[in-house]
Amino acid sequence: MCEQIRGHLNQAGSKGFSAEVQCTMSLQHEPMNTSNFAQLRVVVGSGGGVGQAWLGLLQAQDAGSKPTTRTVGLSRSTTPPIDYTQPATLEAASVWLKEQLGSSGSQLRQVVVATGFLHSDELGQPERSWRQLDATYLQHVMQVNAIGPALLIRALFDVLPKSERVVVAFLSAKVGSIGDNALGGWYGYRASKAALNQFVKTASIELRRHNKDAVCVALHPGTVDTDLSKPFVKKGLHVRTASVAAQELQAVLDQLGPAQTGQFFDYQGHALPW
Repeated sequence: MCEQIRGHLNQAGSKGFSAEVQCTMSLQHEPMNTSNFAQLRVVVGSGGGVGQAWLGLLQAQDAGSKPTTRTVGLSRSTTPPIDYTQPATLEAASVWLKEQLGSSGSQLRQVVVATGFLHSDELGQPERSWRQLDATYLQHVMQVNAIGPALLIRALFDVLPKSERVVVAFLSAKVGSIGDNALGGWYGYRASKAALNQFVKTASIELRRHNKDAVCVALHPGTVDTDLSKPFVKKGLHVRTASVAAQELQAVLDQLGPAQTGQFFDYQGHALPW
């Protein structure tokens, strides 16, 4: 399997994997046991704070689940890897998923995309003024927060089943709401999350044509105690652990139906303006 993935990457021209994405940390998963399960759930970005907690939550639910369910995490450090700066890895992961589903006879029923970039030592902090706009930062924040997830849609949505409930959720941010922007600043991050929201909305329309019971939404996780948020935590903010945030976000997903597809929700289940 690994040799097939390497071959696919080589054919696509991948030359290695970037280590710049702020939201991820080193995490290696064992190869998935593909026998005797009916449903598969995937957490993309399982090396980050929220993604790792969400993966742990879903895997704990897998034990004794009926129908039998397995959850797997994908990140830059898994096999196969997913790295938004190397689009070939997304296509290789899609090939891998199709093989896992085919060999087990299972269906992909939930995808969580818990990736994101806000700051790094190399690229700096989000802008407070137009005077701080920087091409390199803008290119990277767009690549990780918008372009990467869009290419993930291309790679994974054809794998989704064409009947019965399937849920796809993308971690966005309230600051990506154009209608809610009253403070300004954070030009690149706001724009990248607004772009992500548009990708999610547009994909939800096409996905519904393939599966009328599908749910595709953007989620605002709130302020979570992770490396991404730590520099911006202020007194008085409602800060939750990654574990609590994952539980809250999954609870929101569990309550959504086809009527809510293509919408933007916060961690309490409140609809947010685009």
